[in-house]
Amino acid sequence: MQISVLGCAGGMDTRARTTCFLIDDDTLIDAGTGLFDLPLSVQQGIDHVFITHAHLDHIAALPLLADAGVRQRMAQGRGPIRVYALPEVLEAMHAHLFNQQIWPDFTVLPTPQQPAIQLVPLQTGERLEWTAGRWLEVLPARHTVPAVGYAVSHGGVAWAFTGDTGRNPALWQRLNAMHAEGHGVRWLVTETTFPNTDQSFADRSGHLTVSALAEELEALDAGEVELFLSHIKPGDMGAILRELEPLRTVAGQKRCRLHLLQQGQTFRFNGVPASGVENDIVLNI
Repeated sequence: MQISVLGCAGGMDTRARTTCFLIDDDTLIDAGTGLFDLPLSVQQGIDHVFITHAHLDHIAALPLLADAGVRQRMAQGRGPIRVYALPEVLEAMHAHLFNQQIWPDFTVLPTPQQPAIQLVPLQTGERLEWTAGRWLEVLPARHTVPAVGYAVSHGGVAWAFTGDTGRNPALWQRLNAMHAEGHGVRWLVTETTFPNTDQSFADRSGHLTVSALAEELEALDAGEVELFLSHIKPGDMGAILRELEPLRTVAGQKRCRLHLLQQGQTFRFNGVPASGVENDIVLNI
């Protein structure tokens, strides 16, 4: 199994795409603008989409994905794309996106019997094998709207994504428990949306700053972890990089190697390189 980073930015720029991860060639976690860079032939092979929350930077491409392969899927008898999320998230997307005004309601089109997408509710803490040998757990998140993160595991190795979240004790408790249960996280992708100067705004909007992440990381006891910083707003990249030293110190104490998540990186579940990531960039500030 492999996970490709199609987008990981917290905002727009000429080379920045918002959150979207491709698992193998048939599953997405979030459907931000990173999805727009996939060839149509790959888009048409997507069968599963796991959504963290309903904010636009995480779902912007989902309506177009629903339309991209509908005729091909019908001709092949493949059934609808399954879109998984918390019930409140599914309700929000149905009411405000697939509402016949902003976009056609592909939950009943082309026909109610053969729709383009099927909305599948999940609950925090749920663990499912969505295809043979590939497991996913729904992680807790704390945001301004109902939200989750996800942990994906294969062969006893796990990759975890916090999604958009502020301070979140339940997340670190669960990651520690996963380690104790023998299916610990090897790679952790966590948001670091704002520089420390915007701490008040980060708290109000359900996000982390560098210093808040350093404080949160004190609760982590999950063995050696490759820690990737994501969801950085392009205009704040310089400020965040200048603030990393205290975070790097805490990460070292927690046996975490610090990385900057990059669009185009690939996580591979085959036990090769130490970090298991192609195009890996280790922060050396």
